[in-house]
Amino acid sequence: MMTMGKNLSILIRWLCLPLTMLLCATAQAQDLAVVVNPLNDVKQLSQSEVINLYMGRKKKLGQNSVLPLDLIGTNPVKLSFYKHLMDKDLSEINSYWARLIFSGQGSPPRQMDSIEEIRQTIRDNLGAIGYVPVNEITEDLKVVFRIKANQ
Repeated sequence: MMTMGKNLSILIRWLCLPLTMLLCATAQAQDLAVVVNPLNDVKQLSQSEVINLYMGRKKKLGQNSVLPLDLIGTNPVKLSFYKHLMDKDLSEINSYWARLIFSGQGSPPRQMDSIEEIRQTIRDNLGAIGYVPVNEITEDLKVVFRIKANQ
């Protein structure tokens, strides 16, 4: 009886896997916007500037110290951000930051639990920069760079 329950559990997982993959692929396929506080004096950023901000090589955003914001864990939006911005997967990004942290040369972007938390932190901090799906841009965010998912 226990074997049948275990087999059923495995079967359910395998049946749900394609749906999970489809949902992740859908989330990864959406365009993203890199956003800042509307009062920040930055009008636009290039791809290399965004990469340098997120990799800790650039410390200022306009006149303000930069506070890059990142979604926590393996959020599909985060995976899409790094894949389409710099053609890197999360393991490469994590390895990069592990080396910098170990050598005392930097710290990774601040981890946020949700898009709403990114939005709130940007509202509260002129130097904050984050990324959101384009369909979640609100008037309290200024778009400084767009990432096309189909590049």
